[in-house]
Amino acid sequence: MKRISLSLFLCASLVFVGCKNEKKEKEEKSVEETEMNADMQEQEEQEMAKTAQATLQAKNDSKLSGTVTFTEEDGEVSMEAKISGLPEGKHAIHIHEKGDCSSADGKSAGGHWNPTGEDHGKWGAEEGYHKGDIGNFETDAEGNATVSMSTDEWCIGCDDENKNIVGKSIIVHDGVDDFTSQPSGAAGTRVGCGVIEKQ
Repeated sequence: MKRISLSLFLCASLVFVGCKNEKKEKEEKSVEETEMNADMQEQEEQEMAKTAQATLQAKNDSKLSGTVTFTEEDGEVSMEAKISGLPEGKHAIHIHEKGDCSSADGKSAGGHWNPTGEDHGKWGAEEGYHKGDIGNFETDAEGNATVSMSTDEWCIGCDDENKNIVGKSIIVHDGVDDFTSQPSGAAGTRVGCGVIEKQ
């Protein structure tokens, strides 16, 4: 009788230990799956395109309006500005250092965004240029324009302050950037301003 009881006890112990081990394995597997799902979600978020936008406000009694949209994908930022309400002809557009469009003359946005301390110049010039030196664009007879460019020298919300455009502002000038005059190309009055905000 003792042998039967002992056998039953051993069988029950083995079943209990087996169940406990199985439960532990399931828990470990569940933790691994949760971590793996979190890693995959983080990777997907990183791979998704980041966007930022600036809504342009009229400055210095201009009639300007528009939006500037930035999209970052595969390490490159594309910009598309849609601007209206300007006289026909050429005008300058730049990124400025401060995300502040509160003043009526747009000067609250500060100077050109120039984190690397270069001279003002044409984008891509060997002699140097500001990270905010976008350049000139042309409006049609109705005062409308679209400005597009792409670069790997900008980023949207990254940790590199030499590349991060979020919190800066877009300024549109009534004049033309001559790419020579320091510190800002003698582009004239600021007629539009918009703060770049991550979407």
